Amino acid sequence: MLLRIGDKIINRQKIYQVIDEALELRSKGSSQQDTAKRVGLDRTVISKLESLGEIRKGGRIALVGFPIENCEELGRIAGQQGIDYCLLMSERERWDYVESKSGVQLFNQVMEIVAMLRQYDVVIIIGSNMRIKLMEALLDKEVIGINIGESPIAEDKYVEPEQLMHIVRQLRF
Repeated sequence: MLLRIGDKIINRQKIYQVIDEALELRSKGSSQQDTAKRVGLDRTVISKLESLGEIRKGGRIALVGFPIENCEELGRIAGQQGIDYCLLMSERERWDYVESKSGVQLFNQVMEIVAMLRQYDVVIIIGSNMRIKLMEALLDKEVIGINIGESPIAEDKYVEPEQLMHIVRQLRF
């Protein structure tokens, strides 16, 4: 994990360790100044690190997931928690959606959904490992994945409502 920059040799692992320690200290309530002293950085560096990874609280949130067993329950929670856009489908609903359109129609509608999701600050994706990675690549927004299994998933999966509520609470407060 070494990287040459000019005549310097940089140890990436050391950088990652210092960043992890700083963020851990901050998440436990340590001030920026105390954290900076402890890890050997300037306070302004700690501030910049936090800004770099910050997800704005209160931003617009979208939720997309399939194949979900408890769509109605999660949809109710999404509404109660103030999620701005919600698209949850069971395996049957997903196939009905796909089979009701021509290839061109399906492609255009999927692209419209992707374009619309790009308008949100955070997108929560409930799906397979592959679908989560795909959405991370397609969206230039913060994507939070709830992995419900290895791809391909052919049957509905139950998603713990508390898992979704926990994520939304962290984003909102």
